[in-house]
Order: sequence, then structure tokens, then C-alpha cells
Amino acid sequence: MSDHTEACTEPFLTEDRLAIRALAREFVAREVLPVANELDPVAGEIPMELRAKMAELGFFGILIPEEYGGLGLGVSEYALVVEELARGWMSVASLIARGQQFAHGFDAGQRAEYLPRMARGEFLSAFALSEAEAGSDVANLRCRAERDGDGWRITGQKMWCTFADGSDYLQVFARTEPLDPSHRSRGITCFLMPKERGTLPDGVTGTPVRKIGYHGWKTWELSFEGARVEPGMIVGEEGRGFGVAMGDLVIARIHTAARAIGLARGALEDSIAYAAQRVQFGRPIGENQAIRFKIADMATQIEASRALLHRICTDYDAGQPSNLQASMVKLHATEMAERVTSEGLQIHGGAGYTTDFAVERHWRDARLTKIFEGTSEIQMKIISDALLGR
Repeated sequence: MSDHTEACTEPFLTEDRLAIRALAREFVAREVLPVANELDPVAGEIPMELRAKMAELGFFGILIPEEYGGLGLGVSEYALVVEELARGWMSVASLIARGQQFAHGFDAGQRAEYLPRMARGEFLSAFALSEAEAGSDVANLRCRAERDGDGWRITGQKMWCTFADGSDYLQVFARTEPLDPSHRSRGITCFLMPKERGTLPDGVTGTPVRKIGYHGWKTWELSFEGARVEPGMIVGEEGRGFGVAMGDLVIARIHTAARAIGLARGALEDSIAYAAQRVQFGRPIGENQAIRFKIADMATQIEASRALLHRICTDYDAGQPSNLQASMVKLHATEMAERVTSEGLQIHGGAGYTTDFAVERHWRDARLTKIFEGTSEIQMKIISDALLGR
């Protein structure tokens, strides 16, 4: 993979960060891209062997403290690795979050029990939050949990639960108190439901969503029919699960921005290679000014998003996390990625509209980044409310 899009960004790119980026980049070239090019066109799933190799490199424990077996690094290193993985296959870049996000609500006992397993890639999550009427309006949950002895029973439906079958546990958000229209976020509790890989928990059935991209794993519509939750499986306080769901959104939006940049970079690098070898009217299309200007604009847009991302990562690692900045970089990078990947497809012409070239994968997956972790419209609301007041 080339460095066409990377201007000097020191002091962000320290020697240690350059080394971890080089490790991830070599891994993607050797292990991820060949698998993605083979399996994404047929909606195949990420192989277990690839997951095991990611675990060996420590990718599932980048943010987990060393005392729990993780690497104890910051979001700066996390973003570098995510960008590289997304350049190969966005689903693989998404998979590493399943071992290190949404753990901030764990108590000391849960951290000691689960974080070492997460760092080893042995306790990966699926996030069951959204519902048919609770997408951007997350507080509008209807799925409910009722006490059953010293445990709970969950009943209701969930949407958009990616990796529900392949994960080691579901993280389920359900109402333990009736919906109060004046305080809709109250009364939601976060539950853990451990399970065997390749199955859904007892009392849970599901139907895979027929999606146009984000291949490599299935996304599910789930039905909970009195599914049992054992004692001690609440994350945070009972009735305060909304805070658990929202607590990691800064990291989640940084993660999505890095994914979007990786996708855009994939489209750029593929387009540069294609423009050099595709001949029309007796010469490579890369000699045509129209193509050269497209590539120049694509590279500039990527670099602008990356610079903003690195600045926000630096602030976060310095103890200055910002919901506003996270929304800005999520908005900027994902909107950029859709434009850049679309231009990449245009450079490929008719070939770009086939599954013979990876650019269509980058394009389809970039479109999704504008939707999950809060749509572009939600990000604009957050930003405008911060600047202008609610």
C-alpha cells in the first residue's frame, strides 16, 4: 500500500505509532485484503482464523489497560490501526471494537473477569440497542425486562444487531421501568447475555437483515421471548443503562471516522493503480487532466479528515475528550468518504460497477458510515446545538 495521501503529520506520528501502523498495514496486505476480495462479493463471513490472528497481534486489546492483558494504548493508536484495517475491509475494522468498547460501565469484578478475555479476543460483543421505533431516538425503547427470581426475563424486539450469532455475548438494553415521557432515558438497564459462538441465546430467535453491504458478518433482527438473564449480569446501575449506551460515543465516533478514512484511502489507492494501467485512446487514463484532478481532490479531502481526526485523538489522549469534536470528525470524515469512494468508482467506469474491483465495496460501506453511530443529521444537530444553543 502506498503513502500517497500522507503528508507529514509529526509530532502525531511518533516512532512507536509508525511501528504499530506498519504492523497493521502489513497485516492488512497479507491477511485481510485477499480474504475481503474473495469473500465480500459473495457475502461471506470473516474467517475464525483471521480473528485469531488479530488477537495474536493484540488488536482486540488496544484500549484495554496492561493490568488486564491489553496493550494500554490510546485512541491515537486505535485510530491508526482502524484506518489500516478499514482500508482492507471495514467489517474487520469494526470487529476490533467488539473487544474494547462499551466496557466503561463494568464494576471492578466485571473488569477483572471480562477484560482479560476481551483482550485475547475471547469475549466479543454484539450490541442490542436499536429497535424498529428506536433508532436515532434511542430513548424510545420498548423491549422490557421483568424480574424472575434473582434474575430477569427479557421480552421484545431488537434491530440492527450485527454479530449476534458470532459474538460471545449480547449486550442488551431493556426497560426495567415504564416509559416516563418526561424522562424517557430513565428506566433503561444494560444486561449481559453470555452465549456460545455461532448461536443465539436460549429464548432469542433472529432473522438476518438483507443488507447491501457491510458483509463479513450478519446483522440481525432479534426477538426476545422471555430470554433469561442470570444474576450479576447488569452493567452499571439498574435503570441507568442509557448512560452506558451513550458513554462510549466519543470513541465510537472516532472509530467510525477512522473507518471512513480507511475506506476513502482504499478508493484512492485503487484508483491511482487503475488509472495507471487502464488505457483509452492510446494512453493511460491517468494522463488525462480530468482524472488527475479527481485524484488530487480525493487525496486532499482524505488528508483534511485525517488531520482533524489526529487532532481530536491527541486531545482525547491528553484527557480532553469532546463530544462536539467527535461529532465534527464523524460528520466530516463520513461525508468525505462517500464522495471520495463515489469518485473512485467513477474513475473505474463500468468496471467499478462490478464486484471484480474492490472500489464498489468501499463505496457501499462508506455509505453506511453516514448512518451508524449517529446519522450525519444527528451530528449536525449536536454541533449546531453546541454552537447556537438548543
